[in-house]
Amino acid sequence: IPALELAKAEEEFRNQRVVLSEGIGGGLNDAVVINLYMHVVATDETLEGGNVPDSQITSQVNVLNTDYRSMNIGFNLVNVTRTIDKAWFHAGPNSREQTEMKQGLRQGGPADLNVYSNHLGHKLLGYATFPKDVSNLVEDGVVVLHTSLPGGGEGRYDGGRTLTHEVGHWLGLYHTFQGGCEEPGDLVDDTPSEAYPGFGCPEERKSCPQSTGLDPIHNFMDYGDDSCMESFTPGQGMRIKAQIAIYR
Repeated sequence: IPALELAKAEEEFRNQRVVLSEGIGGGLNDAVVINLYMHVVATDETLEGGNVPDSQITSQVNVLNTDYRSMNIGFNLVNVTRTIDKAWFHAGPNSREQTEMKQGLRQGGPADLNVYSNHLGHKLLGYATFPKDVSNLVEDGVVVLHTSLPGGGEGRYDGGRTLTHEVGHWLGLYHTFQGGCEEPGDLVDDTPSEAYPGFGCPEERKSCPQSTGLDPIHNFMDYGDDSCMESFTPGQGMRIKAQIAIYR
């Protein structure tokens, strides 16, 4: 995220958060249930062609619920759509095909999570929109590589943590390495600064000498292997609840 864009978004967020702190708006400790609409986009009806079975979708929702339980956030699978479309199957970020796909499939309102699984290309595992951009509702949501769902065969990245990570963005979190070692970093006080992504699982790494702790390589908002990703911090949970109350 470019620094100027980040600063502008955060100024708006801080102003809105003052309203929350004065008792206007939703409670930050309340339980939240997010309705989830899953859109399976495939090139044909085979598993290899992207036609993810219901069993993998169920496993993915279970992973989400496990990973967000510490924040008192749950996900309710409302509907699964299945679409055979070769162009949409290869739709990537900012493409005409992606816009057409979302225009044709998106359901619900700003509080509802729409997830699209396809073969997005560009060597990407997934991408997401941020809460501050929810006014462009048709684009709102998350796109993930179909093989990144649990048991999907994407090597070190088929444990379902790609969606956990991307939903973190959808709920307002940045990467733990946002801004490198420079303040304000990811704008969460209890995530140690990190100079660059923690690919793999680099235990005991400390890439920012002035940081108060080791690199947060086990955080869901880093770039580690799925088996390395384990947790969010309380500060990330507070940020997410505030973003939900303000934007969603």
